[in-house]
Amino acid sequence: MMKRREFITLLGGAAAWPLAARAQQRKAIRRIGVLLLGSGSDPIVRTWVAAFQEGLRQAGWIDNDNLRIELRFAGDASGIRASAEELVKLAPDVILSHSSPGTSAIQQQTTTIPIVFVAVGDPVANGMVKEIAHPDGNTTGLTNLFPSMGGKWLELLKEAAPRVVRVGLLFNPELQFSRTYFPSIEAAASQLAVRVVRIPYRSPAELGDGADSIAAEPNGGVIILPPVGAYPPDFFLRLQQNRLPAIAGARAGLTAGVLMFYGADNTDLFRRAASYVDRILHGEKPGDLPVQFPIKFEMVLNLKAAKAMGLAVPRTLRVFATEVIE
Repeated sequence: MMKRREFITLLGGAAAWPLAARAQQRKAIRRIGVLLLGSGSDPIVRTWVAAFQEGLRQAGWIDNDNLRIELRFAGDASGIRASAEELVKLAPDVILSHSSPGTSAIQQQTTTIPIVFVAVGDPVANGMVKEIAHPDGNTTGLTNLFPSMGGKWLELLKEAAPRVVRVGLLFNPELQFSRTYFPSIEAAASQLAVRVVRIPYRSPAELGDGADSIAAEPNGGVIILPPVGAYPPDFFLRLQQNRLPAIAGARAGLTAGVLMFYGADNTDLFRRAASYVDRILHGEKPGDLPVQFPIKFEMVLNLKAAKAMGLAVPRTLRVFATEVIE
């Protein structure tokens, strides 16, 4: 027969089982979908992911503990659409979307799952939010660009390549927000004695022809309008072949011949995006969270490209740069 002490111990253990089960249930695992434009093997993209995860950890969210992060990477329009569909089908608590094309693809799939975007240029002009202070709907986030930056791009390009007197603005008419940069660029051009040429394109072939038309006259340059992800890689090579100094608002293409980049520190934006994800997981609505602007900026100089173009970049600009590619 079982002894009385053993029987009481058994009852005590049995009584604890429901408590343990309830404690396990209370530790519910939340799920976050993440759509990134680029390759998972790209060191820059990996830095963005690490910054986002670090921000989540600081808020108490640990991947594979109380949180599960579903990462998806895409490099073209079809890949973006497929990844967006896949993430929405997983029904995560929040989706973090990178760039305008990525955010747009997610928005086309859901109007209910909260979306936090990162590195979207002018989300109002893009039609992604109603207004900056009160986004409304299921979307908010952090923008990395705004129209007044266009003038700064031209100033920096002119400083790095003083001989430039004609600048091409190649833009896709279907991407209306690219036009929002025209006024600030053209205002700066009037002060810098630079002629601005608007060149629309609707295909990769027309894009290449546009670059060739700028190079057909001496002392030309290019401002690569957002979204940089819309330009095929061979376009950057075309610029290099034509020895056209160019500036972009995103780092894409720098190793392929783009002269310089000036824009928001995207790593910092991904880190800050974690705070909005945290607030939404705690019950706040994205439509009530105002769109945030960048507070840290980067300027990267590609001296390798400068040398190939025969440019002697001023020392003052090199000192100002946060990174130099030799």
